[in-house]
Formats: sequence, structure tokens, C-alpha cells
Amino acid sequence: MNKKSVLNINNLTFYYKKENPIYKDFSLELNKGELVTIFGKSGSGKTTLFELICGNLKPITGTIKKSNIAMIFQDPFNSFHPTYSILEQIKDVVRKDFEEEMNELLPKLSLEKEILEKKTYQLSGGQLQRCSILRALLMKPDLLLVDEPTSALDNIIAYDVMKLLITLLDKCAILLITHDVDMASWCSDKIIRLEENARK
Repeated sequence: MNKKSVLNINNLTFYYKKENPIYKDFSLELNKGELVTIFGKSGSGKTTLFELICGNLKPITGTIKKSNIAMIFQDPFNSFHPTYSILEQIKDVVRKDFEEEMNELLPKLSLEKEILEKKTYQLSGGQLQRCSILRALLMKPDLLLVDEPTSALDNIIAYDVMKLLITLLDKCAILLITHDVDMASWCSDKIIRLEENARK
């Protein structure tokens, strides 16, 4: 059976300063069912790659083709509006009949339903990050972009969350940014080390 490609980056070149390219002729294909980790030091271009995939930045040369995407941000406080409840912001981006699936996901993310009626300032960073993950999952993406998803979580919950994300690989592909080498080795089909590969 042919694999379904959900991300195809072909000969990408990008720079802020021409003399210092972040990517040069960089290519990557990601298929449904795969989890690929982007690993590298600060400033190596990890977040820039996500910005390019999302369309917030434009390649200098090369092409990026992707299917429907959702993103889990490293800083959950910046991914929610402070004046609306979490539930209101989930309703803004998901289909109408999401209640049943949401109720199944809440205990898996160690969340109580009442938390969704609160606003960002009423939640801890860990609670808000799990709400961010919930929202992304309910969007049913073909490609899930995940930027340091467990940085605000304790180790036990962090691995529970990653186990949950892995169960979704029959429905989507995951592109993960993490500084956690052990987690990357544990969950990834492939690890791309940007300091070694991005500029090649």
C-alpha cells in the first residue's frame, strides 16, 4: 500500500542574511504514520522550519507542500487569547460534533472538563499546555507540528502525553521539536540533527 505524503519539502533554501543560510537545498518528506524529530541547538533553525511550513515565512528557493496541519506550541500562554475561555477557543477551530471525542481525550490528558471553562490566567502552564494539545488533536490534522510539547509537564505526564500522540499515528504524521534526546530516541522513526543536516 502506498504511503500518504503529508509533507514534502524540496530543495528549501532560507536565510535572514544571505551570507548565513539557515537552510540550503534542504529536503524532507513525511508520510502518514511517521514521527520525525527535529533536533538541534538554539538558533539552528528548528522553529524557523515550523514557521516556513505554516506559511508565516516564505522560502528563498524551493517548495513546501503540506496537508492540513495543526500545531502545538512550546509556550501555551501565547497560543490562547487571554479574554476567552479555553472551550470557546476550541469551538472556534474544530467541527461541531467534537464533544464525544473531547470527553474521551480529557482523562488521557489528566484534564477535568471544568478547566475548559476557565481563561488562561486561571490555569498553570502544565494545564494550559495540555489544553493546547487537546485543541490540536480535536482539529484532526493530517500533519501535527509539535514544538517542545512536554517542556511544561512533569516527567510522568510528559511521557503519557507522548504515548497518546503516538497512538494518533494511524491518522496523521508528527513532526516534533525537542531538546530531550532520550524522548527523541524513544519515539522517533527518524531524527534530523539540524546542526549536521540543515545547511547541507
